[in-house]
Amino acid sequence: MELERKIEILAESAKYDVSCSSSGVENNTRQGTVGSTAVSGICHSFTPDGRCVSLLKLLFTNACIFDCHYCINRKSNAIPRATFTPQEVADLTMDFYMRNYIEGLFLSSAIIKNPDYTCELLIKTLKILREEKGFRGYIHVKAIPGADEKLIEELGFLADRMSVNVELPSRESLKLLAPDKDPFDLYKPMKQITTVKKEQEFLPAVRRGPSFVPAGQSTQMIIGASPESDRSIVKISENLYQKYQLKRVYYSAYIPVNQDNLLPAVTTEPPLLREHRLYQADWLLRFYKFTADEILSEDRPNFNLYLDPKANWAVQNYQRFPVDVQTASYDQLLRVPGIGPKSAQNIVKARKYYRLHLTDLKKLGIVIKRAQYFIACNHETPAGLIKDPEWIITSLISSKQYEVLKKHNTQSTSEQLTLFDVERFEHAKSR
Repeated sequence: MELERKIEILAESAKYDVSCSSSGVENNTRQGTVGSTAVSGICHSFTPDGRCVSLLKLLFTNACIFDCHYCINRKSNAIPRATFTPQEVADLTMDFYMRNYIEGLFLSSAIIKNPDYTCELLIKTLKILREEKGFRGYIHVKAIPGADEKLIEELGFLADRMSVNVELPSRESLKLLAPDKDPFDLYKPMKQITTVKKEQEFLPAVRRGPSFVPAGQSTQMIIGASPESDRSIVKISENLYQKYQLKRVYYSAYIPVNQDNLLPAVTTEPPLLREHRLYQADWLLRFYKFTADEILSEDRPNFNLYLDPKANWAVQNYQRFPVDVQTASYDQLLRVPGIGPKSAQNIVKARKYYRLHLTDLKKLGIVIKRAQYFIACNHETPAGLIKDPEWIITSLISSKQYEVLKKHNTQSTSEQLTLFDVERFEHAKSR
């Protein structure tokens, strides 16, 4: 098969994987080597689904031995198949880099023959790049679940970041929709990567040698292929961050590609707005010191898709407001819609030197349009505002914004419950 045809097939197959980010590693060029990475990250081009990256994004092969119901590359699908050689991927990466098209490589793979064989092919590819071609640019590679621990470790010393996709939010859904996969195999590499990184950190600097996955690890969950609630997804993400020190959890709105009675119909639109709300909730977990139980509760397990999670929390906990910006702690300020980490820091610094007034807040980076319902300043509150939570909700969502959100909302709260035939799903699980 011609190389151009392989690229066409395998680049197309890779677009469903969003678990790539080039931030978090510093690695400068040395004499005799090519390429570099920067902590500031790389964002120069766009994937077909609109995400901004500048990585050559490929599957090594889409000839998979597994038959996962949700995957376009499942072995039972009649689609064109292709497999690169390690030399071809290495040559492509260097060619694209030298043309200034990319600054790194994102390499994933279906499982060909068995996990060990697949992992060995990825190792060979990265060795050609690192050792023969002297490539020092960013490399994100997928850990292959089920591969031998020694192979995973060898792969980790060649890559900047590794990802192990949990794929579906719960083990029950994985067992039903990916019956060939063992959930234990998915989490085992995560634990190994965490353990090796911790062991390396405790070594004296002179003994550390090459860095093991210096940019950390990430994962991806497919959203909308199985009927988990938003709360259960957020709680799983929280657990992954705490247990495995993940850098990112990526959420991918399920795009129906297979006709299957256990999946949403192929005419179903991807739940893009739900995906967006999950990313916002994820941000609250990582940077705003929220817990999953605060973001969503058992009696309200799904997002209000027309209101971002932070504003929704504030409205539901309106008894905690207004927060006085002159006296509130940094953590309290972070809970106010319209105040982020940077503006909260600005407030804490500014009030050391002078008494704040409402007119000062916009200069400190506060989004007054959102924050005005939840703040006070020296016991003074913005005049003329109605302090009714229901009224605040309608004010936070302008008519223009509502129409935009409605257009992109392919999965409302009620639809999340009825999108699936729950009885059929439960029956399949019990078999």
